Amino acid sequence: MADILKEVLGKLPKTKISDAGFEGANIVLYTKDKDFFLNNKGLIKEIVNDIKKRIELRPDPSITLELEKAEQVIKQVLPKEAGVEKIQFDPQRSCVIIEAEKPGLAIGKRGSILREIRKKTLWVPIVQRKPALKSKLIENIRGVLYQESDYRRKFLNKTGRRIYDGWIRDKKKQWIRLSVLGGGRQVGRSCLLLQTPESRVLFDCGVDVANDKDPYPFLESPDFNIKELDAVVLSHSHLDHCGFIPYLFKYGYRGPVYCTAPTRDVSSLLLLDYVKIMRSEGEDPIFTSEEIKEMVKHTVTLDYKEVTDITPDIRITLYNAGHILGSAMVHIHVGNGLHNLLYTGDMKFGRTSLLGPAATKFPRLETLIIESTYGGRQNILPSKHKCDLDLARYITKTIKRGGKILIPVLGSGRAQEVMVIIEKLVRSGKLDRVPVYIDGMVWDITAIHTAYPEYLNSKIRRQIFHKDQNPFLADIFKQVGSRKERKQILEEVGSCVILATSGMLVGGPSVEYLKELAEDPKNSLVFVCYQGEGSLGKKIQRGDKQFAVKVGAKKQEVIKVNLEINTIDGFTGHSGRKQLMNFVYKCNPKPKKMFVVHGESSRCLDFASSIHKGLRMETISPKNLEAYRIR
Repeated sequence: MADILKEVLGKLPKTKISDAGFEGANIVLYTKDKDFFLNNKGLIKEIVNDIKKRIELRPDPSITLELEKAEQVIKQVLPKEAGVEKIQFDPQRSCVIIEAEKPGLAIGKRGSILREIRKKTLWVPIVQRKPALKSKLIENIRGVLYQESDYRRKFLNKTGRRIYDGWIRDKKKQWIRLSVLGGGRQVGRSCLLLQTPESRVLFDCGVDVANDKDPYPFLESPDFNIKELDAVVLSHSHLDHCGFIPYLFKYGYRGPVYCTAPTRDVSSLLLLDYVKIMRSEGEDPIFTSEEIKEMVKHTVTLDYKEVTDITPDIRITLYNAGHILGSAMVHIHVGNGLHNLLYTGDMKFGRTSLLGPAATKFPRLETLIIESTYGGRQNILPSKHKCDLDLARYITKTIKRGGKILIPVLGSGRAQEVMVIIEKLVRSGKLDRVPVYIDGMVWDITAIHTAYPEYLNSKIRRQIFHKDQNPFLADIFKQVGSRKERKQILEEVGSCVILATSGMLVGGPSVEYLKELAEDPKNSLVFVCYQGEGSLGKKIQRGDKQFAVKVGAKKQEVIKVNLEINTIDGFTGHSGRKQLMNFVYKCNPKPKKMFVVHGESSRCLDFASSIHKGLRMETISPKNLEAYRIR
């Protein structure tokens, strides 16, 4: 692959291409020939079919229309009905990003409007959906990409050169090694290191937010050397999977982070909130917003089923995991057909109110690395219908006695799932109208859901496309924007539902609400997500009747837990025992070996044992710091 650019250029007229480089695994060509840009007569397509790599032809920045004139032309060409609010130029890449309320109208029939923009301005138009909910934080995160356009171009070109002509080790040796640096027989700090003779790739790098003593992955392992790290692949945006990635940038990592676009946006918000919570609790953050910005700058986003090389001998494809917005299972192809692995990350093999079930069909598969959060024999989750009715019953019962309902939620996933269910229950008359207050990062992350409807199931997608049916825009939802508003809800508002982060009651607004609501038996607390070992949520769930909170720098106050406590396990974004078993049975093709991670020790061992007996498959439940030769 060392001469792939020479090979491509050799198939093209020498006078047509002014510059050539990489954007990650993609090859980008620039031309100063207007006619060749607008119509290359299928030549680029022929080369793509020949070399089996993605190639994009763009106009050289020197021939594009001036920014102000280009913007005027674009506004004239775009129909008003498309609802275009923002037009942003990326001069380094000759691209213009158009944010539209109705992307289909901005694209035009069979891309007619995009072709007209290309012809009149010589810019490459990219249409994005305008979020139905506004968020300044999202705008800031995306703004980083445009502000750092020049750096991004150089970084992506460097990444491509590592992929195509970056062989730095022994090509002749063939082996694959998996080291568990976190998430082995535990839920939290997921981190797997995949090594080949040529490559070093991390799959997730998270923190255990419920563990004060040992919250971080074992990066001090002799297997790991940050200077040799080629890439990070992030399965989804929860902190137990992404929470330590900025730390890598703090200590010099400047390689790519691969994930879906929603995962990039949501993880950035959750990481900023993580820093904010650490500071509010008087702790020094382990990283700052600058490292989060570095992570965003180095993120390469992929769509589901988009195949891409990430090192000279590793190719990945992301598949829907069904867990939260943008969550992905990672299919890993090593060498030229040497071995194929699937890392599920967190997954849900069942339809939810928001998402479709996890994918089960893959090109090739020999080794499966699967989560087991609810993999124990006792983890039989109730049906979705029963969960919906239970939630309506708990809310109704609390309202009748004049209380408030606190639902601690993960900012991404459970919060939006509960919002959709409550809106549906109210609309169908199964639940009286009740104000639902949204606190923490939930509102901003919900805005991201409205920006990426293509990642949601078809029903929710259709609703989002129509303002009057969009469940997230229902008037029962109220955003809480300050401590003052939080105080008003607690002191002046009657019965209501409060959705607040964090889901495990380990900091954030949910703990602030609990302090005020816990001692009144009229109120209720409803758990809808997994409660990690050591978290306040787990302690209360197990029956603790009091908890201590800080008052000032040194004092503590003990608060009694008198409110009603309920748990609805079925709202989880994880697969229950039956779903996990069904997923493995339905994997096509069937794997020959399975590693079980991301579960309490007994659940990992139980699930691994059941699969071994049922499918006669080799199963392993590794501990942290154990390493295995896969091939």
